[in-house]
Amino acid sequence: MISRAEAIDLFASDDLIGIGMEADAVRRKLHPEGVVSYIIDRNINYTNFCTEYCSFCAFYRPMGHQEGYVLPREVIFDKIQETVGLGGTGILFQGGLHPDLKIEWYEDLLRAIKDKFDIWCHCFSAPEITNIAEVSGLSLYDTIARLRDAGLDSIPGGGAEILDDGVRHRISRLKCSSQEWIDVHRTAHALGMRTTATMMFGCGETIEQRMNHFDIVRQIQEDTGGFTAFIPWSFQREYTSLGRFVKEEATAVEYLKTLAISRIYLDNILNIQSSWVTPGLKTCQLGLRFGGNDVGSIMIEENVVSAAGTHHQATEEELRRLIRDAGFVPKQRDTLYRTYFLN
Repeated sequence: MISRAEAIDLFASDDLIGIGMEADAVRRKLHPEGVVSYIIDRNINYTNFCTEYCSFCAFYRPMGHQEGYVLPREVIFDKIQETVGLGGTGILFQGGLHPDLKIEWYEDLLRAIKDKFDIWCHCFSAPEITNIAEVSGLSLYDTIARLRDAGLDSIPGGGAEILDDGVRHRISRLKCSSQEWIDVHRTAHALGMRTTATMMFGCGETIEQRMNHFDIVRQIQEDTGGFTAFIPWSFQREYTSLGRFVKEEATAVEYLKTLAISRIYLDNILNIQSSWVTPGLKTCQLGLRFGGNDVGSIMIEENVVSAAGTHHQATEEELRRLIRDAGFVPKQRDTLYRTYFLN
């Protein structure tokens, strides 16, 4: 385990290859079998109505907007059926923060899904859960417990952005605070649920603020062991209001360096995902030699990041070839990163 000061020195270093080799050594120690995993799942954005107006988001629509929607159940079921038909094992539900959808709406939906499908529900980011608790007049603990009992299996790390309130006030001041994000994940872990941790970087934050994020994630994992993976990705500016102020997106070099340092610094988290959705397939492939041991999902559907201007796509075979060409064995996994599939 390296210190915070040593990690900051790595960010300042020009030795990208050296940093990558160090991260690769940590990956080999944690994953000596040479397997890189991926998942077949679908991100279902059940509503784009949202009251938060985050400056980095091009997906949301304000309440009453003619382009706003809440997906009917039949549409959601059709999407899940298609996912199962493609060999999918999980669904993500992520949407805007809707002021009128109380916990009963979510409980009924989760129960209906579990009645119809044998599928893992990895749903609702921390801001969504905080919002459900608020509009339902419930404690965070009771909210998560009720969602779990209705069929929620695990919680994604979305909504973290940078866990530093100076950054959050600038880019998403109405969204949940750093502490609220922390509370959701600690509470879920206390209830026996696993979650992921994410980081959206390249939105004008300092290295110190990036390190604040790393420190929070590392400490939660030290205390609870509840994170299955850490997933860093870079801000897409094209169609966002924040993009007017952030003139340059994070480069491939910055992505690889941040990925590698996350692998070195967060050595108490087993899995680090090398993303292709924002940096692209080639950078994702390089990331497998910069500490990544997973390439995420084929993403049958994704609407949030694509709304901000990224349009990378990948089939299962493309991801398997990408993994093989990097010198690894591709294996399909489930949401808990168990690679028990025979392929």
